[in-house]
Amino acid sequence: MKAINVQSAPLLSSLISALLCVWSVQAQTQTQTQTHSQTQPQATSPAKPSDSTIPAHYNTPIPAEIMTPDKVETRLGVLSFQDGVPDPQTSQKVYDFLDISRAAEVFLQAIPMASLEALRIGHAKLGISQSHQVLLFDKLMDSDPLFLTGNTDTVYASAFLDLERDGPTVIEVPPGMGPTTVNDAFFRFVTDLGIVGPDKGKGGKYLILPPDYKGDVPDGYFVSQSTSYTNWFIARGFLMDGKPEAATAAFKQHLKIYPLAKQDSPPAMTFVSGSGKAFNTIHANDVHFYTELKPVLDKEPIAFIAPELRGLMATIGLQKGQPFEPDARLLAHLKEGIAIGNAAARSFFFHPRDEAIYRYPGRLWKKAFIGGDYRWLINDGDGGLNLDARSYFFYIATVNTPAMALKLVGKGSKYALLDQSKEGKALDGGQHYKLTLPANVPAKNFWSIVVYDPQTRSELQTGQPFPSKNNMRDDLSMNEDGSVDLYFGPTAPSGKEANWIQTVPGKGWFTILRLYGPLEAWYDDSWQPGDMEPLK
Repeated sequence: MKAINVQSAPLLSSLISALLCVWSVQAQTQTQTQTHSQTQPQATSPAKPSDSTIPAHYNTPIPAEIMTPDKVETRLGVLSFQDGVPDPQTSQKVYDFLDISRAAEVFLQAIPMASLEALRIGHAKLGISQSHQVLLFDKLMDSDPLFLTGNTDTVYASAFLDLERDGPTVIEVPPGMGPTTVNDAFFRFVTDLGIVGPDKGKGGKYLILPPDYKGDVPDGYFVSQSTSYTNWFIARGFLMDGKPEAATAAFKQHLKIYPLAKQDSPPAMTFVSGSGKAFNTIHANDVHFYTELKPVLDKEPIAFIAPELRGLMATIGLQKGQPFEPDARLLAHLKEGIAIGNAAARSFFFHPRDEAIYRYPGRLWKKAFIGGDYRWLINDGDGGLNLDARSYFFYIATVNTPAMALKLVGKGSKYALLDQSKEGKALDGGQHYKLTLPANVPAKNFWSIVVYDPQTRSELQTGQPFPSKNNMRDDLSMNEDGSVDLYFGPTAPSGKEANWIQTVPGKGWFTILRLYGPLEAWYDDSWQPGDMEPLK
């Protein structure tokens, strides 16, 4: 056996030591893996790392969990590193992924912002840009306009405030107003008016202050300070004997909106009919979505949105006062990101993974407000913000008010949404269905059910201008026990025409049940709507 050269002994000793060290780490890791897989084969938590070994090129024990392997398999492909340094190809993969994922996240988190801006633009295209100009659905909202889950059962009066231009703005509401709300430019609640507001349906004067207002506040007003300059006023007037004339007249005679500075000579109110008109108020689902955000960022104060969301927008080139000019590479990633974000928002509603969405155990009716908080806070904020619940709501609907989430017996409105038949299949416009509402629907004012298009989330466009039924407006055929059967399909069942809502072959649909003035039986679940039953 050849003798070992004394000068080479330290090198060989170091090599042997390093090999033993690597072998020790590998053996220990293998043992931990085997033990973990035997005792907890379904667990997803990693085994506790060991700090007992010293890797090559180190003088002290290095925790394995802080090290980066040379090769990592991911859905992006293989990520490659040289002693922890990513190669250029890996960095590019990561940057592409971040652009796409952040574009998707901006879409999901900024839906409320883009949605309200799309509403404002829709009004402006009808010539409604001043606070004294009101869009009035004097003949109700039919299926011509694109308007997120609007109803066919109340008289909408809609206007926009510009507190930057006009300063503090006064809203005078008449007695007997239905649920009425002011929301800021991120669809955050500013105040309720009317029956659910501080005037309690008696009428009154409201004063909306700009976010930066520091002047005197006069007496005699219900006062709120908004977090944004742009604000949306949306009022709902109830039908009288199933007709809109009385509510329309009340708006035209008594609703007043004007800058406080012009209280001595307010401009005359202008009412523009929205009934029977085709116009769009829905945000884009493609890359144009980001251009809808830009003017809002530019107009509103810095504090309008949190630094985290503002920073997220900045990563894709959206900043207040800066041009939004994505290059070809970023634009491609924005297009992919928004496609993913749009798919996610639709999945939240049509294929939810949050069981809290369901209104009744073992049933398919869904809630509007997941968690029962109009702010979408989990455990009053201790659990953070339910981001997916907020995206879900604003992708489907508009208007944010505590009255829609809180228990207010005999006041406000409540909702249940349904997009599947009893056996869990998507509703098909070419099929026929029956829905039974048991007797004594717990609605002090009235109930309605409206059918919507899953593409536009607006009223389904059919041969019927109003794809809905309303127990105060429609002469429905009732069952002997007081229940009512409603029928859905491309044609009416013989003898059931009065209770039929038309659908369209080749198109899906979903429906919303509304209760105005919900009673105790709604809250304690002693009354529940039936399932959507397919008919042969």
